[in-house]
Amino acid sequence: MSRTAIITGSSRGIGAQIALRLAQDGFNIALNDLNETMFENNDIAAQCRACKVEAEIFCADVSKYEACEELVKAVKERFGTIDVLVNNAGITRDGLTARMTEEQYDLVISVNQKSVFNLMKLAGNVMMRQKYGKIINVASVAGLYGNPGQINYAASKAAVIAMTKTVAKELGSRNINVNAIAPGFIETPMTDKLTPEQKAKMLEVIAMRRYGKVSEISGAVSFLASEDSSYITGQTLEISGGLAM
Repeated sequence: MSRTAIITGSSRGIGAQIALRLAQDGFNIALNDLNETMFENNDIAAQCRACKVEAEIFCADVSKYEACEELVKAVKERFGTIDVLVNNAGITRDGLTARMTEEQYDLVISVNQKSVFNLMKLAGNVMMRQKYGKIINVASVAGLYGNPGQINYAASKAAVIAMTKTVAKELGSRNINVNAIAPGFIETPMTDKLTPEQKAKMLEVIAMRRYGKVSEISGAVSFLASEDSSYITGQTLEISGGLAM
């Protein structure tokens, strides 16, 4: 039977590239984001299908528990199994702590942290019945080291790391691996907008003196979703080029 991967927040960016890499690895792909409009002018589903696998879009607000129940049910009915879960959905609402609103804080926690609880529980239940599964949570170096102006984001990602360790201990005996990745500065449209001076300052703290590539993130996820990582669980793989060593 073909194996299936759910990737949240996969309409674009890192999530879309993770979906494509797992499609290249032979997984059927359950793409997810908030709504259909996020997939407009986006051929990620077609790109995945070009890899000779099945790919479908499942729209859901993964910060909402009931929406996640429907998502997991729909994916299970469509593909038969849920073998890999990549919790990639995330947002930022940056601001210094003294100026951050309660709404900004709560929104980031609900999307970045609560969604991980929702889907680790619900997809994890499917995996427990299968006695097999791989869960990969996308954290951040902000969750390891903190970052000024990101108390909400850093808190959510630090929580994801702790949740990863906890659920790894709970599900390890069921042949389910639970790991996290913590990306550093990655080449994205956002970093393209930085001035040369800003880029130079950021690169000073990276041992490899360059930004990471999206393919280096999706490659790490591919490894953690493969059988090559079968005896690795509860770990956080930092992908930062040697940031703050």
